[in-house]
Amino acid sequence: MGQIDNNLYINSKDNWQQNLWDGTDQADPDLGKYYKAINWDSIEDMVDKLTWEKLTEQFWLDTRIPVSNDLDDWRRLSAAEQDVVDKVFGGLTLLDTLQSEEGALVLLPDARTQQERAVFSNIHFMESVHAKSYSTIFITLNTTSEIDKIFDWTNENELIQYKAKKINQVYRTGTGLQKKAASVLLESFLFYSGFYAPLWYLGNSKLPNVAEIIKLILRDESVHGTYIGYKFQLGYNELSEEEQEELKNWTFELLYDLYENEMKYTSAVYDQIGWTEDVNIFVRYNANKALQNLGFDPLFPDTAEDVNPIVMNGISTGTSNHDFFSQVGNGYLLGEVQAMEDEDYSKWSTSARREQRMAYRKAKKAARKKAQEEDK
Repeated sequence: MGQIDNNLYINSKDNWQQNLWDGTDQADPDLGKYYKAINWDSIEDMVDKLTWEKLTEQFWLDTRIPVSNDLDDWRRLSAAEQDVVDKVFGGLTLLDTLQSEEGALVLLPDARTQQERAVFSNIHFMESVHAKSYSTIFITLNTTSEIDKIFDWTNENELIQYKAKKINQVYRTGTGLQKKAASVLLESFLFYSGFYAPLWYLGNSKLPNVAEIIKLILRDESVHGTYIGYKFQLGYNELSEEEQEELKNWTFELLYDLYENEMKYTSAVYDQIGWTEDVNIFVRYNANKALQNLGFDPLFPDTAEDVNPIVMNGISTGTSNHDFFSQVGNGYLLGEVQAMEDEDYSKWSTSARREQRMAYRKAKKAARKKAQEEDK
């Protein structure tokens, strides 16, 4: 077994230590370390708790979306339109596979809190759900031979491979902050050329269940990008001005490199149906959103007003009308970051939570005593 980055142990002074496990299950007895249980009643960063609750509240699975209801719409699409949808979903599958196998895991060693590690673990699992969801779409809309062709095209496409390799190179060799920046660029920027097509069809009342899956994925990615961007900003603000400038320049260079490749990719996919320029506007708009998540100013002039309104309507906050016991709708608000107020921290402080627990236990004890007296 290869080496695994492990942050699970702390020393007696409660300082986080990074250990490498060599696969032998033998810890160094001289380190004097112990395993620390995570305490969700003692929160160092309330954003960790709020993000965990948000992600768990919006949990979903692809098997609960009735994609087969879209077969009539699918059959009415032209061969070129079907080809575009197949290719963008193939590309999205590869990027989500990268995130599920590498993305969240490489962020664990630099986590500031145990709760942050828990959030990354949640993100890691949901990226696997996302990657599987595209297969649910494929198996519903395509034949086996068509699916094989989609994956062959995806795995051999140089433009898709370029962006995956570029991001993964940072995951393998970058600093903790560089890894977070690369993750945000993938989550908040590179996915969106693929999201454009299903959102456009949704805005035109086509493929609503396929688009439902995309909106659920988009909802998750919005939280992922915002949260990881927030963690990036915490570390960035601790750097010297010289280090900040160096990291900022590095991030913009990476983004522009990826952007140039993305323009070639959108052309290769969307030229056949004439959507390329509209898609590129959407891509630039979301590149700016990624920079915003990292705390940087926009690079491109494109704004929400420049994006095709049909696609922006597809990212609306409406909830799909699915039967509650068989399917789920999205019903969400896209990531909107608000600064924490002092009263938020006081409300959720450890001392306040302790007082709440004590009051609860006291009331419970009184109720038990009353019940015993009534039994007598």
